[in-house]
Amino acid sequence: MDVHPRIENAIAQVVQEQIDTNEPPEVTETLVRLVNEGYPEPEARELIGCVVISEVFDVLKSGESFDLQRYVAALNRLPELPEAKL
Repeated sequence: MDVHPRIENAIAQVVQEQIDTNEPPEVTETLVRLVNEGYPEPEARELIGCVVISEVFDVLKSGESFDLQRYVAALNRLPELPEAKL
């Protein structure tokens, strides 16, 4: 997926912040799991970023609040990517 560099940087910062703060802890758990499954760390972070983008899109599209359960469920499905919701 081609993403504008500024958006890509912002998503990478969100992922890093979630890892640094361990909030939610499932982000760090997912990173460790993916790396243990053989994904290089940068690729694992990109996969997590895809889930962040999907959740942001869902929130913007629906006008609902962030859904932690939906977010964690999507993290748990990685490396299967969230479905595109256009």
